[in-house]
Amino acid sequence: MARRLIALALLMALPACAGDPRLMNISQPRRDGPDEFSVAPSKPLEMPQTYAALPPPTPGGSNRVDQTPIADATIALGGRPEVLTRASGDGALVSYAGRYGVDPSIRPQLATADAAFRADNQGRLLERVFNVNVYYRAYEEMSLDQHRELERLRRAGIRTPSAPPPAGAGG
Repeated sequence: MARRLIALALLMALPACAGDPRLMNISQPRRDGPDEFSVAPSKPLEMPQTYAALPPPTPGGSNRVDQTPIADATIALGGRPEVLTRASGDGALVSYAGRYGVDPSIRPQLATADAAFRADNQGRLLERVFNVNVYYRAYEEMSLDQHRELERLRRAGIRTPSAPPPAGAGG
């Protein structure tokens, strides 16, 4: 009898070795630890010619040792990084997106609605007990069927240049 209990306990403990299912399980509480993706190495420190050359500190502004991957790639490819900082950047896009007004409380509203949705879709009893990933099933109704949407756009006559050509449209 004791051997059966030990074998059953070992069998139940085996799924615990299968990796970290918390990454996709929406019912798991958020960890309080550091965000491993927010840590980025900075550029080496440099001594300026004079301290007067240092820009004044601006809360939330950039730092001289901050990484600038887009500007660095632009320089490496022979471009001019000063073009990236022009005021025209994404201003037109942001203005167009907010043309009907911007609700300043949209983030808290969405967070509240998502918390309620997650509370309603925690999974069945055994899924919660065995920590089964319910993410895809919970959000399945909201997901877009890419193939069906592509066919709908093509039937409407909308060009889809980034998608593969329709089957049988050899070239």
